[in-house]
Amino acid sequence: MAKEVHAIRELEIPDGIDIKIDGKKIKVKGPKGELERDFSHIKDLSLRLEDKKLIAEVYFADAKKKAVVGTVIAHVKNMITGVTKGYRYKLKIIYSHYPISVKKDGNKIIISNFIGEKSPRIAKVFPGVNVKVQGTDIILEGIDIEKVSQSAANIELATKISDFDRRKFMDGIYIYSREVIE
Repeated sequence: MAKEVHAIRELEIPDGIDIKIDGKKIKVKGPKGELERDFSHIKDLSLRLEDKKLIAEVYFADAKKKAVVGTVIAHVKNMITGVTKGYRYKLKIIYSHYPISVKKDGNKIIISNFIGEKSPRIAKVFPGVNVKVQGTDIILEGIDIEKVSQSAANIELATKISDFDRRKFMDGIYIYSREVIE
């Protein structure tokens, strides 16, 4: 008879956090807001709450399914950190040739005069991400790490250039700090 392989991971739920499970959808509610994540694309995953613990398990697990259980727990940890503290990304505007001007317009960041270009470059910022432009710094804050990090990446990618020697021509906007808001 074949041995049953079982992967299980537990996550202690801190005080002040409310977690609701509906099938494979998880809602995490905390002092800063509420986040929702859908894990329905993961086959054979079972989620349940027991005694202030979230338990994620998979039966008949191979190496990939065992890794997925850890990934689900990591996502929920990030959600808990987001609704209790939040995330902050800092970007630096660097130029030596043409002064770059950056401004926020709704859910977009407009980057003008980048390397002397006439038309502005535009980067998408996801809803729920607060953007502050302070001198040569751009600060993004929010409770969803994926939205904050992707918005920062969009801004960085909007100023990516490939036609110049990067050792001499370093103009652009670069992420220099990722942190949990304390």
